[in-house]
Amino acid sequence: MNFSPSEKIKELGLELPPAPPPAGVYRPVLVVDNFLYVSGQGPVLSDGSLIKGRVGDDMEIEAGKLAARQVGLTMLSTIQTHFGSLDKIKRVVKVLGMVNCGPDFGQQPLVINGFSELFAEVFGKENGISVRSAVGMILPNGIPVEIEAMFELH
Repeated sequence: MNFSPSEKIKELGLELPPAPPPAGVYRPVLVVDNFLYVSGQGPVLSDGSLIKGRVGDDMEIEAGKLAARQVGLTMLSTIQTHFGSLDKIKRVVKVLGMVNCGPDFGQQPLVINGFSELFAEVFGKENGISVRSAVGMILPNGIPVEIEAMFELH
């Protein structure tokens, strides 16, 4: 049986945090032609606070991976809030995962897997696994992970 993304979220018992307001002069989401672009999202918790830390320094890889999964939940909330139904999404096309880490940390792909595994669960492996980049950098507000993505619409 095929579940829609919104049904899959319910089935998995996932709790979406509140969608964060834009932190600058940009749109949270933008539709161009048949594509939905989502601005960089951070790991927002259910109470609206942010997960903070630097992976490889004061945060273990596993905690970074959980933060990336939380970014995925935040992104789903942002899409629902600013675009409408998640069920209008056909597939994830491109993901850019940014990890707050030092220059000696090289496990960014393992961290961003937290996001990618969530989207494979919600949209199915065929439509939930995209092309992807995972890089290290300094991120705003001390967040461990920021992710932006592009989706194809039905």
